[in-house]
Amino acid sequence: MTTSSKFLFRASFVAASVAAASSAYSAGFALNDHSATASGKALAGVAASNEDISASFWNPALFVNAKETTVYVSGAYVMPSMDVTNISTTDPASTAIALPGSSVNSDSVDDTLVPSFYIAKPLSEKTVAGISLNVPFGLSGDYGQDWKGRFHATETGIQDIALSFSLAHRMSDWVSVGASVQVHRAEVVLESAVGTTAAANSEGIGRIEADDVGYGYALGVMVEPRKGTRVGLGYRSEVDFDFEGDVKYTGSSAALAFLQSRNLVDADVTDSITFPSVLSLSLEQDLTSKLVLGLTAIRTGWGAMDGININFESNQSNSVLTFGFEDQWMYSAGLTYAYSDKLTLRTGVAMDNSPVTDEYRSARTPDGDRKWISIGGTYDFNDMTSATFAFTHVMIDDVSVNRNFTATGEEDSGRGKISADYESSANVVSVAMNMAF
Repeated sequence: MTTSSKFLFRASFVAASVAAASSAYSAGFALNDHSATASGKALAGVAASNEDISASFWNPALFVNAKETTVYVSGAYVMPSMDVTNISTTDPASTAIALPGSSVNSDSVDDTLVPSFYIAKPLSEKTVAGISLNVPFGLSGDYGQDWKGRFHATETGIQDIALSFSLAHRMSDWVSVGASVQVHRAEVVLESAVGTTAAANSEGIGRIEADDVGYGYALGVMVEPRKGTRVGLGYRSEVDFDFEGDVKYTGSSAALAFLQSRNLVDADVTDSITFPSVLSLSLEQDLTSKLVLGLTAIRTGWGAMDGININFESNQSNSVLTFGFEDQWMYSAGLTYAYSDKLTLRTGVAMDNSPVTDEYRSARTPDGDRKWISIGGTYDFNDMTSATFAFTHVMIDDVSVNRNFTATGEEDSGRGKISADYESSANVVSVAMNMAF
């Protein structure tokens, strides 16, 4: 790894430390704002785009869009809202939890910034090398330690930072190919209440923190069979992580003594999780010299994530949470309009299907299908510098969590019951600078 790429990775890690964005933006916990350009049209046509190098996240062949050394820096500010109502819960001893009430307001999800960086350097007339930094997956939720569902979750955090090294080559006037190798650094935080409310000083907090480095790759091709018609296909591989970390318990001395009597003690933890693959297929069609139609279908292989099965290096039983995710598709359509020589406008809509099933929806994954409406634009200051903006409103289907698996040996036997209704939405503002040298 070069000195410059090490610096970029460290800088990205600092920026991405706040980028475990709420799942209110993208289905599951995928983050799809890696480009203000693409966000302005709801990712329509993104894997076939000839606009700039930021589309290389979905298709590494699109680094060929760089004709000179180019830097693209993008940031998305995600403003989620989540209201939880009609909450009914019991603790692991089947004691009903009466307080603090029947609702949780939107403070349980925080505004956050999701950064992206791209650098492209032409090596020849036909070959381009690229480096990019992205946050492909992120999730953040903090209900607080006093809400009624605290035995299922108080805080959840996932962040995945990816550093990619790419090569793209224009094989002919109508075919370009590309590939990348990726280094991923992922962190997981899982916190919840443990013990019971049935007796005084018998409830504490357990907090798991773990991380690992994983590796992946991407492949892509873009073809233009006829002038003005572009088709792109990109694939990002699964990434395997063997997380290692620890669990720590906090509470009063009496509560810690009670937890210790139940073998709940500080210990090292391990778990193996596979983050999903992403397949992107796009079409761009020039309708006129100024108007472009874009279509995209993105398949995320969520089925690879069977759930969490945390092994404790002590006498504690494994902590299991089945995800039951299903592979899902996102579909989008959009238009790009060259309003003038300096201003380009975009709009798009998308349907983003959730991988979460009703049976396994939990307080950590209160996910529903989404609809996007996006607008955006780019202003060219000159031939070398441009600024891009986008705004996306995300509408999320109302969902309910209903977990009643309380039989001995079932995965919720140490959590109790929970039923609750969720209403969520999000607004996302994205800005970017594109600079050529």
